[in-house]
Amino acid sequence: MDNQAIRNHIIEVSAPARICFYGDHQDYLGLPVIAGAIDRFIHIKGTPNQKSQLVIFLSDLGELIRIPIEDALEGIEDEDYFRSSMAVLRANGITIAQGYDIELSGTVPLNAGLSSSSALVVAWIRFLLTAQGGTYTDEQVGQWAYEAEVGYFNQPGGLMDQYTIAQGGLLFIETKTGQTTRLSAKLGTLIIAESGVPKKTLDVLKNARIYAQNAIKAIQKENPKFKLGEAVLGDYEKYRHLVPKDYQDHWYAAIHNYHNTLRAKKELQKPNPDVKILGQLMNEHQSILQSKIQNTPPEMVRMLEAANDAGALGSKTIGSGGGGCMVALVEESTKEKVIKAFLENGAVAAYEVNLITFPNNE
Repeated sequence: MDNQAIRNHIIEVSAPARICFYGDHQDYLGLPVIAGAIDRFIHIKGTPNQKSQLVIFLSDLGELIRIPIEDALEGIEDEDYFRSSMAVLRANGITIAQGYDIELSGTVPLNAGLSSSSALVVAWIRFLLTAQGGTYTDEQVGQWAYEAEVGYFNQPGGLMDQYTIAQGGLLFIETKTGQTTRLSAKLGTLIIAESGVPKKTLDVLKNARIYAQNAIKAIQKENPKFKLGEAVLGDYEKYRHLVPKDYQDHWYAAIHNYHNTLRAKKELQKPNPDVKILGQLMNEHQSILQSKIQNTPPEMVRMLEAANDAGALGSKTIGSGGGGCMVALVEESTKEKVIKAFLENGAVAAYEVNLITFPNNE
């Protein structure tokens, strides 16, 4: 379809939510993560107009945003991802010449750990690229989304969210390079529970990032050749005496979560992964998040324990923590019991989700 045809047609795009299964609080350290895209979506539908404006209606919030297509894109306010995305694309020579009336809706709970903001950014960039008429790889879309959401505002997060949402499937992501490896999506049955506890994303991320980085700096001051990506489990005790007391929990988390992620990758590279092993690794990961990074409020601890008591193979918080959603890995026979356990212990919603893979990546 040529550019003129695109300008005369309705554009519809979607982007999925994501779950980090292993490696939370590792991407900003340049360590790998395992994350997957799930069947909860942000949807964008745009109809061409004659206003030379992008008129964006946020249907779930009842808000209206107007952006001239010739907007200077200067002095962009924090978290204005619509304009930051346009600024990133413009810096790469990509603009649109047509206004649109746009409706944005979704099935991703907001500020809950499923990365609704990154799904919005990826969907918005896909919309702008479609309106412009170009064809770009999923990897490129993920990189531009990362630049628009994290890099543009100098936020403390890594690239996991944008890369996972843009590429789909279950990925092992080398966050230092952006290289991705597709893993088996045979994770068993997945249950999402919305805790109802508000997230404190940026505060949790900022503190965890600074503490972990300070621990590593303390080690490198004495051993300049130390590289976290080459560390083995024994390095925790080997270097612990060099780490100030305030940072030792985050030093433990960095080392042990890294190797937890590598063990999960090994299992997920098998044709038929053992879901019981994956559940055990999920519980080990949650234990570190809870006791060392301290990102799990007591209410959510109670919900996770109830889910495991009801038969979940493993469960954990999703995202930065401090509130938001949880995920449980279950067998089909215990699905309803785990959902009931979440709800009876305070979750405001609990439901099954599925990993999704885009057709061109199957």
